[in-house]
Amino acid sequence: MGKLLTSCLVLTLAVPVLADEGMWLPNQLPMIGQALEAAGLDTPPADFADLTGDPMGAIVSLGGCSASFVSKQGLVATNHHCAYGTIQFNSTPEKNLLENGFVARSPEDELQAAPGARVYVTLAVSGVTDEILAKVPDDADGAARFSAIENAEKELIAGCEKSPGHRCRVASFHGGLQFRLYDQLEIRDVRLAYAPPSSIGKYGGDIDNWMWPRHTGDFSIYRAYVGPDGLPAEPSPDNVPFQPKHWLQIGRDGVDVGDFVMVVGFPGRTNRYRLASEVDEVITWSYPRRIKRYQEMLDIIARETEGRTEAQIAYAGLISGLNNGLKNNQGMLAGFAHSKSVQRKQALEVELAAWIAADPEREARWGAAVSELESILDKQRDHRERDEALSSIKWNQLLSTTSRAYRLARESEKPNTERKMGYQERDLPRIRARIERSARTYDAQVDMALLRRALERYAELPASERVPALDDWFGLDGELETAEAIAGTLHSMYMTTDLADSSERLALLDLDRVALEASEDPFVRLAVALYPTWIEMEEVEEALDGRLLEARPRFMEALLAFETARGTEIYADANGTLRATFGNVIGYTPQEAVIYLPFTTAEGVAAKATGEEPFDAPQPLLDAIAAADYGPYSSESVGSLPVCFLSDVDTTGGNSGSATLDSKGRLVGLLFDGNWESMISDWDFLTDVTRSIHVDVRYMLWVMDRIDGAGNLLREMGIEPSFAAGSGP
Repeated sequence: MGKLLTSCLVLTLAVPVLADEGMWLPNQLPMIGQALEAAGLDTPPADFADLTGDPMGAIVSLGGCSASFVSKQGLVATNHHCAYGTIQFNSTPEKNLLENGFVARSPEDELQAAPGARVYVTLAVSGVTDEILAKVPDDADGAARFSAIENAEKELIAGCEKSPGHRCRVASFHGGLQFRLYDQLEIRDVRLAYAPPSSIGKYGGDIDNWMWPRHTGDFSIYRAYVGPDGLPAEPSPDNVPFQPKHWLQIGRDGVDVGDFVMVVGFPGRTNRYRLASEVDEVITWSYPRRIKRYQEMLDIIARETEGRTEAQIAYAGLISGLNNGLKNNQGMLAGFAHSKSVQRKQALEVELAAWIAADPEREARWGAAVSELESILDKQRDHRERDEALSSIKWNQLLSTTSRAYRLARESEKPNTERKMGYQERDLPRIRARIERSARTYDAQVDMALLRRALERYAELPASERVPALDDWFGLDGELETAEAIAGTLHSMYMTTDLADSSERLALLDLDRVALEASEDPFVRLAVALYPTWIEMEEVEEALDGRLLEARPRFMEALLAFETARGTEIYADANGTLRATFGNVIGYTPQEAVIYLPFTTAEGVAAKATGEEPFDAPQPLLDAIAAADYGPYSSESVGSLPVCFLSDVDTTGGNSGSATLDSKGRLVGLLFDGNWESMISDWDFLTDVTRSIHVDVRYMLWVMDRIDGAGNLLREMGIEPSFAAGSGP
């Protein structure tokens, strides 16, 4: 092993950083073909520009995570944490799939995914900037601009969704400078085919989250189903596996140090082109607030679920999300402390201003771009304390459900085309699925405790920032002790509501406005009382957003022209649309005298094992590691079974589950995390230390083969099992 580590170390330091930052639109890849080829791509870059070709046609979205088809019978590979909600939904204290994992020995054994689970297959993308902006009147104020753009988007979406089974969306780029229409096939019958136990799929838990070295087998497998006619259909025993036109070949030999990798998926959101003042705000205000709130929520959930297994299972997903957000925000602040991001943004703005001022035509066009944008942002910050406090209250499960039901009833009185986005007929299945999922994620004791703390934080606001309807409801008038007033009212509400039953929550969706306004349920009555306030606040927010939809594009137009003049190729901020990012397998140096190698191994899993969560690796796995029983999945260059690896690709949230491809477009891993130093990648990219973490395909195959005996799935993926355990069905 000594010679191996020395070899890896030399390679780690010798491999040049060929990739630059960027989450590229597929149609941009031919433009940066020279950089792709220099990094090691063996496939023509133009092949990746075809969204319906190979391999891009195999890349799918789960609506929050990324995934890819890995068989001609609709198997979908993604992260364990992306399937966590489904694993949780199907778990009970008696049959805890979170603890035990799951293997479907045949398609008949597969489990229905959590309500609302989807697989989205991209069919077409078209530019619609001219169509949308043509609907905006020349003299439109903020509210009129927002409304005109929203109505134009609804019109385009309605036309696109005339095809059965299609789900469409309009995505804006560069703050509203450009728009594209995405047409996707919406597969609504999704089933769980395989998930390792959390002691593999979540190994290291929140302690190792965002950290390197990592030993997490973060992968699971779904299967997509459609009706007998091949079109998307609601879940049914009559449905058949979806047969994609393209699926990824498995690169069972994996990758080595320095090898080319490309990650393709649907990154959520980045903010790389924000002003220095916006970056400063998240550092000094937003992230510190979130950290405090997330920790409070975690403490409350831990206290209220102690000794109650069913409640702990119900809130496992939320706990995981809160821990992830907490550590992410902490990492953001740590990264900003060393990045000088604000100073570099300020310097860029000075350079941009000088470039604009140097030409009268540029000055006339963009001279006020930054100042106009800043003035709107200042206006948005006026009520940030109030908005932050109210967001926690709106999150409450019962209040959010009743508020959504009442808003839906109000919107349903309008023609479908005039309803707000999110409340049209196309949105009803999602609203219903959200409530159905809550049947397994709700506990009254926890829900009440979280709402109580949110209300206490709200009550600390100055009177001028408070909501009269909310104050009146909870008696926050100074006559009673605030905490007592909140606690007493909440206790009465939870004791008298019928909405603890998810079927009663679902029934709300079938009631009209009159019936809801006549309801005696306290949560429905509170939702009705607060409705005028929420609408008024929404209208103010939309008017400001409309002004931003004019100011932000003007700033971005200036910045793009400036960067183009400097010879820089520009990528758009991530916005949930399909992107590709490329780089190489490479380690890094986080600080002086510390060098991180790019691979972790199975021996590292065993070295971390304590027998206690989250380092509770299953005994069969530890026994196999002790015997070095790796079969064909071991790597000669790594000297063992690789578990995870690092690369310098540019990724963010939403990329979870993204396919990691080798130079020939074969699946060699799944992206599932970033390193601690990459936390600020939503805002900034630090070439020397920003790294992404992938679970190695060799570890995935070995676990399925040697540990879980999922031979039926392996063969379907084109891999012949190598162990007796994997030679089963």
